[in-house]
Amino acid sequence: MSTRGDRGVAIVTGGARGIGASVAERLHREGLFVVIADVLDAEGQTLAASLGDASSYTHLDVTDEHQWAAAVAHAEAVSGPVTVLVNNAGIVHNQRLEELDEASYRKVIDVNQVGVFLGMKTVVPSMRRASGGSIINISSVGGIIAFPGVISYVASKWAVRGMTKAAAQELGEYGIRVNSVHPGIIDTPMTSGTESAAQTTHQPLAHPGEPDDIAAAVAFLATAESKYVTGTEIVVDGGFTSM
Repeated sequence: MSTRGDRGVAIVTGGARGIGASVAERLHREGLFVVIADVLDAEGQTLAASLGDASSYTHLDVTDEHQWAAAVAHAEAVSGPVTVLVNNAGIVHNQRLEELDEASYRKVIDVNQVGVFLGMKTVVPSMRRASGGSIINISSVGGIIAFPGVISYVASKWAVRGMTKAAAQELGEYGIRVNSVHPGIIDTPMTSGTESAAQTTHQPLAHPGEPDDIAAAVAFLATAESKYVTGTEIVVDGGFTSM
């Protein structure tokens, strides 16, 4: 068994790059053992190796319940019961409603919404063995307001926000807190080469955010500094939703 992090064990989905990688790195610095879970095996393994002994990589397709069970079992085997789950894995499909086909819609829902459901459900027994924990679901400003051309993404992110609140109500008795983080436009591979950055021009902080901005919010929710925070959302958007 590898050395357990001083502050617990975290699983970060979509942890191989972008926001997920920044979250994994930050939680590692905070003293947690970090399990990076992704379908990008080479990138995930490289990141885990760079973090050292208090980290590990496991392959995880978040739409597969059996792979979720294996990921949690892996975390427990290498370091102990899971105390933090960051449901970060997500995809977006850009297409207007009239042209969007059912398969494309369902794919986004499966990853962004069903994946979060499966993660929360699967990790609860492990967190109960740890006498509590923190589940952090990465939603979006698209889970608070709406945008045209990404109806499946908006649907999934609104769902994540609601699921977070419902789960918080159910799991509080076990000492498990559940919150969501809502990034605005963040400079990541998902937004690179798109027109997203132009959307920040008129917001109060007129520039895209960095993955570390989201990692900082996650770190707060992952630690005892937020021990009385559950069922709520943290918006990290440079003021975009204030307009």
